[in-house]
Amino acid sequence: MSIIYILIPIAILLTILGIYLFFWAVKTEQFDDLEKQGMSILFDDKPQDKTLKDNQKEVLKNSDQSPDNQ
Repeated sequence: MSIIYILIPIAILLTILGIYLFFWAVKTEQFDDLEKQGMSILFDDKPQDKTLKDNQKEVLKNSDQSPDNQ
């Protein structure tokens, strides 16, 4: 029966800690836009401008070397 004198204060402290952490998370906007991170994996990354220009140059270079142009 003496264990209850230890368990009740521990339960109260854990409850207070949980409530504090919940309000901290709300205050620091941790729960805003929950779906963005879950959906971001479905979309491709935006290509870099330099990479796009290099790819376009290679396509033009390859089209000039095709046998049809001779």
